[in-house]
Amino acid sequence: MSDRLQELSAFVRAGETGSFTRVARELGVSQPSISRMVASLEARLGVKLLLRTTRRVTLTDAGRAFLERARQILGAIDEAEDAARGLDSLRGRLRVALSGAFGIREVIPRLPGFTAQHPKLSIDLLMSDRTEDLIAEGADMALRLGALADSGFGARLLGKAPRFAVASPAYLARRGTPQTPADLAGHDCILGPGFSSRSGWSFARGGRETSVSVGGPVRIASADGVVACAKAGLGVALASRWMCRAELEAGELIAILSNYQLEGIELHAVYPGGPRPSLKVRALSDYLAAQLASALAPAGR
Repeated sequence: MSDRLQELSAFVRAGETGSFTRVARELGVSQPSISRMVASLEARLGVKLLLRTTRRVTLTDAGRAFLERARQILGAIDEAEDAARGLDSLRGRLRVALSGAFGIREVIPRLPGFTAQHPKLSIDLLMSDRTEDLIAEGADMALRLGALADSGFGARLLGKAPRFAVASPAYLARRGTPQTPADLAGHDCILGPGFSSRSGWSFARGGRETSVSVGGPVRIASADGVVACAKAGLGVALASRWMCRAELEAGELIAILSNYQLEGIELHAVYPGGPRPSLKVRALSDYLAAQLASALAPAGR
């Protein structure tokens, strides 16, 4: 039975990643071993599951149908083992995809408490500012900021952070402090990822929305870069509490236009395998939702 489960695991990851070599690295075995496992599975089933070329492997029609069932089987086994051990005995490995900036600022500093609660559970952080393919990366979950794209993945809203217009004290001393959104048209504005990449920024006040066209000399594709540019005095930026909390508390950035509201930014835990996440994913999601509550609170800007 153990060999058959190994074959299933090898096939599932090969089908998801399209690479025997990558699966071999993940499982710590040789590439020929992965090929033999999949060949053994195909021989026992009497069907071709994967088509091999020199560059990649692809699923056959039978392989696609079998992949879905094999995922369910492996997921059910993991779930049963976790349930038998209980939440206090989680073990194995939890692979989490997240952005580098958010991970460094808000997740990693809070991980010691989680690892102390679950000492037998190892965590792999797959950190990248690109939105990776959750399945191909082999992640158990991802932490995603902003609106979610439609997908077949499950998702849980962990919270929504307020966003601010911010600038450095030096920039405001040099250029003056905007009093209304319309004043931003005469300022350098830093355009970055997500909402702040739009040329028009929208603010709300008293149930009415005001939009202003903005521009500036700097455009950057990194949330942490946006904060760094604002801190350096390059202009006004939009940033969530998660991304600029430390700079606001240190006085390195100042929130402006406080009488106006910006649309907040959501944090979701996203996971493959349907609407119900595994016990490990639920445990980390619950923990982070509780730990990030103070960062989500609107008070103490």
